[in-house]
Formats: sequence, structure tokens, C-alpha cells
Amino acid sequence: MTSAQARHRDPTAGSTDLSERVAYELPHSTRIIEIRRETPLVKTFVFDTDIDAQPGQFIMLWIPGVDEKPMSIAGMRPLTISVARVGPATGALHAMNVGDYVGWRGPFGRPFRLETDRQALLVAGGYGSAPLFVLAQQALAHHMDVTVAIGARVADELLYAERFEQLGVKLLLSTNDGSRGVKGFVTDAINSAPNLQPGYANLTLYTCGPEPMLAALHQLCRAREWHGQLSVERYMKCGFGVCGQCALDDVLVCVDGPVLTLEQLDNKRDFGHYHRGPTGRRLEI
Repeated sequence: MTSAQARHRDPTAGSTDLSERVAYELPHSTRIIEIRRETPLVKTFVFDTDIDAQPGQFIMLWIPGVDEKPMSIAGMRPLTISVARVGPATGALHAMNVGDYVGWRGPFGRPFRLETDRQALLVAGGYGSAPLFVLAQQALAHHMDVTVAIGARVADELLYAERFEQLGVKLLLSTNDGSRGVKGFVTDAINSAPNLQPGYANLTLYTCGPEPMLAALHQLCRAREWHGQLSVERYMKCGFGVCGQCALDDVLVCVDGPVLTLEQLDNKRDFGHYHRGPTGRRLEI
């Protein structure tokens, strides 16, 4: 077993014997039992299986004959993911129907870790609402004060907004065109919230979304002396630290993340600026 694999198993502190490694490293076949349209680009897929995972972890989903891609977990019992149609693999998944089969393996990665003695601010941009939804449920179960901020380009791309409303959290919305919520970026919605003004230090920010947004939130946390945990997305092939495609400076996002702390991201030259493509070439974000 490699050191990277050992680091992957750290969060759950479980056994590393052969039977467990087979359980999460090798793919399982499962049937799609429900498909829901969320936004013009996003569908939710519910599978005929459960998963033991923590908020922020991910699976590797295999679309037969097409490709395997990392997917955030949006529900565990049953296993649920919400996927945007952005390329050939996700396009093929969106074309599938109830009753079709896919493969999956996992869970992988380091999850969010709730700091239950602090207010929770969950910030989602783009398609980042799905993994934060299960985190919000967990935080509410711990009787935490939860604020959720969601940003999107236009109103009909605000993923999971109604579901968060039903949870009863404080909800902040922003759209680039002002069609719903604050006009501008999600940081503008945060800056306009009375309970999130500078000087309020007893807060931990949890976020998932586009990396430029994460970089801005990293700076915001440092400026306001907030704690922060950021779920970083990188191109992945293996999910457990072998291929190196998800490198962020000296960090492997699939095993050291995807959830990284402020301290882990401090002084990372690639963070918010560069990523690696399918060939491993360093590219501008």
C-alpha cells in the first residue's frame, strides 16, 4: 500500500486490509433509480445503493464505454450525485435513463470537519451546492447556527436554493445579472449580510465552487480572521494518489483534499491561477 493510499484512509481511521481496499478501490455496478432536473445544466442521479461517507468526500463514477470522473456526494442513503453537463462524459451520463447501470468506487478524499463551537458559513458557487447540502444537514443536526450563500450567473442556475430554504438555514443568494438576490458575486452577498460583518470572528467558512471564488474566499477569511475549509477541484484519473494529475503545488487534491484548510493553501503559487490538464501540462485557470 502506498503512502498516498495510507493518507487517504486517515480520515475514517478504518482498516486497511485487502477486503476494505477492494471495497473502495474497485468499481461496483449500480442501477439509476431516479433522475431529477435541477437547472438547465444540472441533473441529480439517485442510485440503487448506499454509501458510508462524510460530507466533502467524492466517488469515481464510471460511465460504461465513455470515461470515469470524480463526483461529489450529494446524498448517501441512497447514493446521490448532482452533475452538470460540461463534457463528453457528463453528456453521456445526462443521456442515460432510469434503469441504466454505471460503475462507482469510493468514497475518496478528506471531508469537511465541522467546528461545532462556531457559526457555520457555507458558500457555494457554480455546482458546489451538492456536497454542501449534506454538510448543512449535519451541521443542523449538531444545532449549529448555519448561513448558506449561493452564487450563480442567473437565477435558474442557483443550484439547491429551494432545498436549502426548506432546511431552514439563513440563505444568501447572488446572481451576476441581479435576476435573484444580490447583484454581483457571492462575496457581495456575504459582505451585505448583517451577521457576517468584519469583526465577527467566531465563524468557520466551508466552501465548494470555482477556484477563483475559492481564492477570493481564502483572502476574505484571512482578512476577517475566520477559520476556513475549502473543497478544491482538480483533474483526476485515479482518485487515490497514484497518477499525480490533481497536483496543487506539493499537495495531491485526491488524498490531501479535496477539502483543504487555509493553512494548507497559504502560499500555494498555483492556487487560483493554474491547474493541470489531461496530459499533466500546467495551464492557466
